[in-house]
Amino acid sequence: MQFRSTFLPPTTTKVNRNTADSINDSIQEQTNLNLNDYKTKSKEEIQARLHKLDHEWDTERVLEVNFASIVLISSLYGLLGRKKWLVLSGIASVFMIQHALQGWCPPLAVIRRLKVRTAAEINLERNGLKELLED
Repeated sequence: MQFRSTFLPPTTTKVNRNTADSINDSIQEQTNLNLNDYKTKSKEEIQARLHKLDHEWDTERVLEVNFASIVLISSLYGLLGRKKWLVLSGIASVFMIQHALQGWCPPLAVIRRLKVRTAAEINLERNGLKELLED
């Protein structure tokens, strides 16, 4: 008997599972539009898009910078004698652990509404563009 945990979803789908279907659909639709648009582009334009995708920030990077910034700022305030700010570091750490384990945290809803894609979603477009280059 294989153990399947809903508490710890697969890493590759944890963000999508915690994002509203309408947002996931919108992101997928935009990716499809991008791929359709590049069907008529030159190889150089496709390669430029691939280069741009190499530098696109995914949800994990955005969240990591977000949480690290909160922890850094609140820790600095705490060191300056404003001890109440240290609570914010603790809260941010708990949310980061929750995101790492379950794929959800409060900033995720905002980040996804801003159309920040997961690495897997970026790779779908990347792979589609590579197929266009092969044709």
